[in-house]
Amino acid sequence: AEIADFIIQKSDGFPTYNFACVVDDYLMKVTHIIRGQEHLNNTPGQKVLWQALFGNDRLPKYAHMSVTVSDSGGKLSKRERPKALRTAIKAKSDIDLTALAQVGDISDEDMAQFLKNKSVPDMPAIDAMAEHLGVHLPEINVVDFLKSGFLPETMINFLALLGWNPGDNREIMSLEELIACYDVKRLNKSNSLFDRAKLGSFNTEHMRTVPKDTLVSHLRDYLVLNESPVAKADDALLSQLLDMCAGARTLADVDRKARFAFMADDAVEFDAKAVKKVLLKAGAIDMLGIVRGKLEAMDTFTEEALETMLRGLAEEKEVGLGKVAQPLRVAITGSTVSPSIFDSVNLLGKASTLKRIDNTMTKFGEQN
Repeated sequence: AEIADFIIQKSDGFPTYNFACVVDDYLMKVTHIIRGQEHLNNTPGQKVLWQALFGNDRLPKYAHMSVTVSDSGGKLSKRERPKALRTAIKAKSDIDLTALAQVGDISDEDMAQFLKNKSVPDMPAIDAMAEHLGVHLPEINVVDFLKSGFLPETMINFLALLGWNPGDNREIMSLEELIACYDVKRLNKSNSLFDRAKLGSFNTEHMRTVPKDTLVSHLRDYLVLNESPVAKADDALLSQLLDMCAGARTLADVDRKARFAFMADDAVEFDAKAVKKVLLKAGAIDMLGIVRGKLEAMDTFTEEALETMLRGLAEEKEVGLGKVAQPLRVAITGSTVSPSIFDSVNLLGKASTLKRIDNTMTKFGEQN
């Protein structure tokens, strides 16, 4: 069939997509182009353009995959991030929109147009406003997933299985395994679902199986990318943190659980729910005072010695370990979630632990 003439340069002199991508693929020495099926109709024109410009020299092989859809059934799109932020802003009635616009470095008019779905600020503005509000935006770009703590091994594994299968029941696969068995003949024709829950499961498994030195390297990259205070830890300490957070689903989980040890003793931010649930319960501050005395008297401050002391105190007071450990956990971390209490206290050290207990007792003692 004949191919109709198509435009390769706009009136302003800017090249069109079909022209630019052919030149780019040639200069980049691309050999295989595997892309979404929406580009299928572009292929004949791109092939003849390639032949007109470069002859048959290195003409790529083309393959087209089914569309990947989101949980909502629509095509996975970068528009999901602004949409999520817009929804979150509209759901809150007490937001100072002018102040929020300043965070995103946009005007009040830009904010108004954004909320009316008539315009979208650039992504740095979207990200800044979302971070300010504590709103999690759905990951779309590769860097989004890396910033959320997903491993490169996970992303390669998961993305390879979108619209393709290895011909057996395997799901968790290394790059080497994928290379060995990947065949475009097994591409699926039906749309594939970007299942975020499944992605999380994949990451948990790769967190468990990736070599330790590789995982330490990934953790450092994550911490630097997110400007985490934990990034100042050396590799030996990062390895220790990974052991303490065994079973974590993402690198972000490790970061969140470890940050308490990398902040000033007087800068602990207390979670309101943790305070109400633990510290304001009858007897919690008194128990914390007893724990403090026991800790101060310890000559050997190791994980094993701490476990012996805390379990012994719980037995002595005829209470569960949680009655002893949770007030201590909230006092030193500000939260009910951390690595094991023995690891946490040992990591923090005796002096900082005692100081944080003192700060907690001063802050909440009269409220108990």
